[in-house]
Amino acid sequence: MRQLAQTCEAVAATTKKLQKIAIVADDLAQLPAAEAAAAAIFLSGRVFPAWEEMTLQVGGSTLWRVVAELSGQSESALATSYRKHGDLGAIAAEVLPDRPSSDLSVVAVADIFRQIAAARGAAAKTVLLKDLLSRVSPLQAKYIIKIITGDLRIGLKESLVEESIAKAFGGTLAEVQRANMLLGDLGETVQLAASGRLAEAKMRMFHPIGFMLASPVESPEQALEYFTDAAVEDKYDGIRAQAHISGGEVKLFSRTRDEITASFPELLPALAGLSGDAILDGEIVAWQYPPNPSEALPVVDEPLSEEGEQKATRLGQARPFTVLQQRLGRKKVSDKMLREAPVAFIAFDVLYAGGQLLIDLPLTRRAEILDPLLENLPEPIAKSDTRAQSTLGFAAEQDSPAIVARAIRAPVFRASSPDQLELLFAAAQARGNEGLMIKDLNSSYLPGKRGKWWLKMKRELATLDVVVTAVEYGHGRRVSVLSDYTFAVQDGDRLVNIGKAYSGLTDAEIAEMTQWFLEHTIEDQGFRRTVEPKIVLEVAFNNMMKSDRHESGYALRFPRIVRLRPDKAAEDADTIETAREIFERQSKS
Repeated sequence: MRQLAQTCEAVAATTKKLQKIAIVADDLAQLPAAEAAAAAIFLSGRVFPAWEEMTLQVGGSTLWRVVAELSGQSESALATSYRKHGDLGAIAAEVLPDRPSSDLSVVAVADIFRQIAAARGAAAKTVLLKDLLSRVSPLQAKYIIKIITGDLRIGLKESLVEESIAKAFGGTLAEVQRANMLLGDLGETVQLAASGRLAEAKMRMFHPIGFMLASPVESPEQALEYFTDAAVEDKYDGIRAQAHISGGEVKLFSRTRDEITASFPELLPALAGLSGDAILDGEIVAWQYPPNPSEALPVVDEPLSEEGEQKATRLGQARPFTVLQQRLGRKKVSDKMLREAPVAFIAFDVLYAGGQLLIDLPLTRRAEILDPLLENLPEPIAKSDTRAQSTLGFAAEQDSPAIVARAIRAPVFRASSPDQLELLFAAAQARGNEGLMIKDLNSSYLPGKRGKWWLKMKRELATLDVVVTAVEYGHGRRVSVLSDYTFAVQDGDRLVNIGKAYSGLTDAEIAEMTQWFLEHTIEDQGFRRTVEPKIVLEVAFNNMMKSDRHESGYALRFPRIVRLRPDKAAEDADTIETAREIFERQSKS
């Protein structure tokens, strides 16, 4: 653990990407494979491999109490240190006594972490944590605490650790990235790389992989600048989700790769009947079902025909996102909510099926595999049927309507001219959807990538997905809550502020977010706080101006918050390039 702490200090001391990679690569190459595997996981800021569902369940208050007790410092002294550092790991390095320490290996620390995770109750966890921190030096304690809190703050992301693994063991970066994507385990990836077996990595089910992302376009003409023959789908206003199905078990994951299965229990029997193991990409939407949704929804090829329009609406239509919002984050969903806010899983891609990873195939071939998978799904079981009760986890109410959810193949049109896209766009909006997804028929599936292979076209007030970087207390009746948000877009590896908004959220949302921001403050400046950049907002604005006030070089005119986006991670926020494109298009209009 001593070597890992020193490596972290060296990485934190440089801002140069190549130097960070070289430091980590040198560290990993010197360690035995098991040690290097554990170190790689810790250097990515994780306690356990990404695929595992294990968590420590150790909160900041517990860490604070343990550091306070081991340090012997007064509460006021600790508070002074916190104001200085704003980071509990750095506080531990400053206040813990420099006593002789045992040279615990990173494998030993990883084993203790598993003991803490398995321990029942805060008291048992505290004993193990206190024992661990009392056996290491203050510098080692600093990084153990940082690993526990999930934020090393040394300018090292998982992608840089992947590059370090490639440099240390001789595999190509693409091979390392693919193995880590399939396994969800940097440690296992290290061991394969060290033995020259990266090609042996296999897909691990129930571990979500990155979602392919779309770039915005403003017009049909702009969309067809990138490819001339397109697959076109409606753009639904729901929650992007990945469905993993294996042996009758189903799990759903959001774009942030968090499991959201419990929020949508009625989708489990709808997907469990899929033949064989599969991973589907789609959208969970609030759905208005027609009285008799008995026919499977076929793929639609005709871009403009009346028959195509009928096929696209045969199984109902999406409802507004506000209907779906009440389902988010709930661990238990009532019968009433299931009836009032029914959902569907709209599938538009398949990433894995028949024991094969399919992401390298062109979209047309993936569609040929996806279509029969959904066509052959058995009729879903009504919730009032006793066969479904054990799956859904609650009993049916007498005389209540049956609750049936469906997995639906997203209707796909073909278009090769601006006029066709324009008509399809009008039809999508008439169906109550946001706009269009326009996809290159030859595109492979690129996890976590945003390019010009998939495009999204909406027409409304301009919007950006942004990350909150600082918050302020409000005025008047909001003087006691953090209601004014400064937000940023991505600029390479950093965030640059682009605006500030204080309207759009409900009082309940503001109260909830105030508590979150208080618990995730980096620096308390009194009236203003800088906060951990993890909360994503969708903001609308009238136009964009050049400005020296913000780091981005732009400012939004009349920004307002459209909604919180808990389904998105900070790295999913829009980029400075997107902001620049909006500004340039606006300047030409």
